[in-house]
Amino acid sequence: MAKIKVTCDSTCDLTKALYEKYDIEMISLGISLGEDLYFDNVNVYPNDLFEYAGKTGKLPKTSAISPADYIDVFKKYTDEGYDVIHINISSEFSACFNNANLAAGEVGHVYPIDSRNLSSGSGHLAVMARELADQGLEAEEIVAKLEEAKERLDVSFIIQTLEYLKMGGRCSSVAALGANLLKLRPEIKVREGKMGVGRKFRGSMEKTVTEYIRANLEGRDDLDLKRIFVTHSPMDPAVVQQAMALVRELQPFEEVIETEAGCTVSSHCGPDCIGVLFFTKSAE
Repeated sequence: MAKIKVTCDSTCDLTKALYEKYDIEMISLGISLGEDLYFDNVNVYPNDLFEYAGKTGKLPKTSAISPADYIDVFKKYTDEGYDVIHINISSEFSACFNNANLAAGEVGHVYPIDSRNLSSGSGHLAVMARELADQGLEAEEIVAKLEEAKERLDVSFIIQTLEYLKMGGRCSSVAALGANLLKLRPEIKVREGKMGVGRKFRGSMEKTVTEYIRANLEGRDDLDLKRIFVTHSPMDPAVVQQAMALVRELQPFEEVIETEAGCTVSSHCGPDCIGVLFFTKSAE
């Protein structure tokens, strides 16, 4: 049986318990708050980011993991005879995948995967990689299955404020003001490795979260019901629990798992953002 180690970027937004359960090593992206450099989900968290943005009116800067840092992690395992499968945030969002490829070429026996996704969409692939490794598959077989599976990821979020997209230059001040006045809450869909606007919802946070989840899950028969992540940036726990309950009501998923978005994702979506992330069924 092959020795496989699964690693991933911190942008996979899994919980500490999940990283431990599936023996996945998380490698953190850098987060700069002014002149100070921190590391995502290690010594800086979304509320720190929101406090900084509130004081300065600016977003922190995120930095990709360097080839040297990837080499340090990968070589630790390959020196012990492991093949390493590494899950990256979409190459459309970051240089991480390119840097991981450079490191893999230097180290050998490392297989970077461009998830074409973000947050726990990428996290799904990291968990799947570990499960396949535990079934005894070789690294090349696991990579092939992950490449197929990533095309079946259904990933979206509903954003409650456009202020962070505005600060990041992804939304004009006029559009943000108009959306806020009308209480419009856009859905962000991840397609072909990029973020785009999906449906638009209107009303209170509780109302829009309910409508968003129903729009994505209700009445569908094309879902892989093994696992779904409900991932959110800091928000009212009562709303999160209502969302989790609605997911269970609408579809009989075997696992409904709550995770929190780290700083990299939260810097774009702001507080009170929530998404449902799952696989659709295989065509087989």
